[in-house]
Amino acid sequence: MPASQQPEIRRAVPEDAPEIAKLLYESFVAFEPLYTVGGFKATALTAPQALERMQEGPVWVALRNGQIWGTVAIVVKAKSAYIRGMAVLPSARGTGMGSALLQHAEKWAIDKQCVRLFLSTTPFLSEAVRLYETFGFRRTDEGPNDLLGTPLFTMEKTITPT
Repeated sequence: MPASQQPEIRRAVPEDAPEIAKLLYESFVAFEPLYTVGGFKATALTAPQALERMQEGPVWVALRNGQIWGTVAIVVKAKSAYIRGMAVLPSARGTGMGSALLQHAEKWAIDKQCVRLFLSTTPFLSEAVRLYETFGFRRTDEGPNDLLGTPLFTMEKTITPT
């Protein structure tokens, strides 16, 4: 992606919570019939849940023209960085926004001396799975295997701290 088209990525602030919640809903609503009711609610967070997530670890937003187009969050578990809440607006998919967010998250994890990135995703989010595979993630047998009844699988990538 040319530098002129690189999104601005910054740490989310509490005032971003409503916009993050809206982004998560818009990003996953087309897949809602494939989720269980509980699985969808756990994926498409409310603004208070997005705010709570900011207390658990860093959350970033990707902006273009001052608008939030994507988000990703991390929780560190031992020497691993768990990527969650990764979403890009449907209209921004294919623009490199997801790759930019993943690169940002990986750099942060490396700086924090993590040795592994991992995430859980659903089999029906095939575009996201392809992005993760392109980025070097590989499927593992590690759980969890479902999110409130919605099927999941885990993917990981080994990284080298600086």
